[in-house]
Amino acid sequence: MLKIAVIGLGDISSIHLSAIQANSKAKLVAVCDIDESRKEMAPGVSFYRDYQEMLEKQALDCVHICLPHYLHYPVTKACVEKGIHVFQEKPLALNAEEGLELVKLEEDNQKVKICVSFQNRLNETVEKLQNIIDSNEFGKVIGIKGIVTWARPKSYYDEKPWRGKLDLAGGGVMINQSIHTLDLMQLFGGEIATIRGTIEQLLDYGIETEDTAAANILFANGAKGFFFATIANGNNSSVELQIVFENQKFTIKDNILTMLDENGQKVEVEKDTKLDGSKFYYGASHIKLIDTFYTCILENSQDYIHVKDALPSLQMIDAIVQSSKSKQEIRFDDIPFSGYRKGYRNLGDM
Repeated sequence: MLKIAVIGLGDISSIHLSAIQANSKAKLVAVCDIDESRKEMAPGVSFYRDYQEMLEKQALDCVHICLPHYLHYPVTKACVEKGIHVFQEKPLALNAEEGLELVKLEEDNQKVKICVSFQNRLNETVEKLQNIIDSNEFGKVIGIKGIVTWARPKSYYDEKPWRGKLDLAGGGVMINQSIHTLDLMQLFGGEIATIRGTIEQLLDYGIETEDTAAANILFANGAKGFFFATIANGNNSSVELQIVFENQKFTIKDNILTMLDENGQKVEVEKDTKLDGSKFYYGASHIKLIDTFYTCILENSQDYIHVKDALPSLQMIDAIVQSSKSKQEIRFDDIPFSGYRKGYRNLGDM
């Protein structure tokens, strides 16, 4: 049985804790958080306030990292260097440049596995749509649309100020709320040729990060993509992903995949499993991905979401930011950019 620990007991950790405790392959033996009051989230297991102390004292097979973005790289590195497998929450890193450091870490430590939590890839609707793309039944993909219109109050940033700081969060709505959508767009569309994008602050929150972003994406296969994300909406609307083929159109919305019948009416093709008692956008596929990763550890197999798989979404974010700053189209081959974030403090200058 795998001995598991969780570092970081914030909002998303409850999903991880319940998945670990329900998994017959694993046993939760330790948790770590700087806030000692959170030890009650995992009664009966060892609690630490210092993750380095935990790594020294506990014999661990895998650590789940559920920390603020700026801690993903250093804590993952500390675990890997001790030979401990890592299940890391998204995003991979603060930006693509730091993401490349994790790619190198993975390459240099091939006996240690790092799985990045892009669990939406395992949603039933996504898996079905990927199979449809692979089948070529409806011709080639000619268009991909990803829309995220959510709401976040100012208190969201006041309660956890790191979310609004560039050096701690790496960005705003793109890296926090819509990185899964960007990941799926590149998964469906394949290699990206160019991106032209813009980022904005529509809300007067006094934060450094963007609350709204939009981009036109040209894929290497000729397909065109459109991405839009904001937290300035009045509520959390369902994410919408749409794939237009030469001979059909498929849409994922409200966790349901639909297509058009001969009369142009929507018909259901697939539906996602939902997780009771959690935020609707978390979905149920954390459980699936965590179990898959545990199996890969036990069987020494490779069928999980690697660091290199998670890098393109960060490259997309970096390209959109750079395009917004330069007001030019960005060739995807030219990223990551080095040092551009030094001037990325006042979005009004872009």
